[in-house]
Amino acid sequence: MRRTKSGELIAWKNSASRKPLIIRGARQVGKTWLMKEFGRTQYAQTIYLNFEKSKRLSTLFTDDFDIKRVIVALQAESGLTIQAENTLLIFDEIQAVPEAITALKYFQEDAPEYHIVAAGSLLGVALHSNVSFPVGKVMFMDLHPLTFLEFLDAIGESSLMTILDSADWKLITTYKSKFIERLRHYYYVGGMPEAVLRFSQNNNFKEVRVIQKHILDAYEQDFSKHAPKEIVPRIRMIWNSIPAQLAKENRKFIYGIIKEGSRAKDYELALSWLIGCGQVYRISRVNKPARPLKAYEDRSSFKIFLVDIGLLTAMGDIDARTLLEGNTVFTEFKGALTEQYVLQQLSSNCEYVVYYWSAERSTAEIDFVVQTNGLIIPIEVKAEENLQAKSLKVYMEKFSPSVSIRTSMSDFRKQEWMINLPLYALSRLNHLLRTLSH
Repeated sequence: MRRTKSGELIAWKNSASRKPLIIRGARQVGKTWLMKEFGRTQYAQTIYLNFEKSKRLSTLFTDDFDIKRVIVALQAESGLTIQAENTLLIFDEIQAVPEAITALKYFQEDAPEYHIVAAGSLLGVALHSNVSFPVGKVMFMDLHPLTFLEFLDAIGESSLMTILDSADWKLITTYKSKFIERLRHYYYVGGMPEAVLRFSQNNNFKEVRVIQKHILDAYEQDFSKHAPKEIVPRIRMIWNSIPAQLAKENRKFIYGIIKEGSRAKDYELALSWLIGCGQVYRISRVNKPARPLKAYEDRSSFKIFLVDIGLLTAMGDIDARTLLEGNTVFTEFKGALTEQYVLQQLSSNCEYVVYYWSAERSTAEIDFVVQTNGLIIPIEVKAEENLQAKSLKVYMEKFSPSVSIRTSMSDFRKQEWMINLPLYALSRLNHLLRTLSH
């Protein structure tokens, strides 16, 4: 299984300004595998340390941050001699020992020759607690579930990847039915590595669903195991409300769906916990699509999406037949899945800052507004080939953007006021926007 982030790791290794690297991401998105694979292919040896499993490691940084002493202890723990230039040190589940996060500062200041990659599923939560964080002394990389492009590669459809990369829209359209078939598979399987691996081995949707349910169970166990006890019930209530939140025509998060009479202040901590773990995305509204989008953010209006589309279909108990045959019963939720898919592809690109826009006094809403390369791009999402774009027209008349994107099952089409980009070719968006910004 190849991950596009591998290239970023190699660039990090060869960088003259390299600092300890922290990989952030939800549990089971493949952080441990990626770090170990990077060590296996790019270094003479790898020392892997799991701070959650080894109690000895928890005392390593309690007395001081003498890096020479730490290196001696790590050699004793691993039984290997650490040579800085050809050894990768992996600190996994680093949030279990907050002092180890602080120690990264001293590695950077006193021993920058060591190659250190750290990760932690609950790192976002740990960083919001009382951890002395080494600001400016570490680098970050975010890891998400597999994108649709990575999914195609993992299931042996590299030829389809090549066709997409060609940007030959006539050729891409020729293979439209194949792309749509695989996109529907991705809607069901999603991008969690274990589910994708199983699907690539036997195309068995039932086995994929078992894996997805196990991942969802593991997430729920994390609530009880790691979250403050007083907010666990509220975390569960938010978590279980997500399919209902997304099933609405307007997907704005409504506290009343969690429980009648609920207020924002009752659920703020619980929601922050889920976001900190990377298990949900929070996409805020902007009241004006201008740079920087952050300055026009309306924090009181937002949408919540799950970390992975496959987990969303599992939570909603959508069976493979309904999804693959495009059953009419499925119409309401299809729009939610399509938005989840688009958001997931956008979020995997660290160059995009993602919000949504809605008008104050009308029903006009743009599903996503993206800031990248100096551009503000409205993106309207359509689940099928319905090409009405009323909201996009309202937006165009009001703000006159230089380019607008509609993504749907329709073929690629470039018009004066809009580009229609097929959902299955969303990976071409970055290239498309680069050409427009030059």
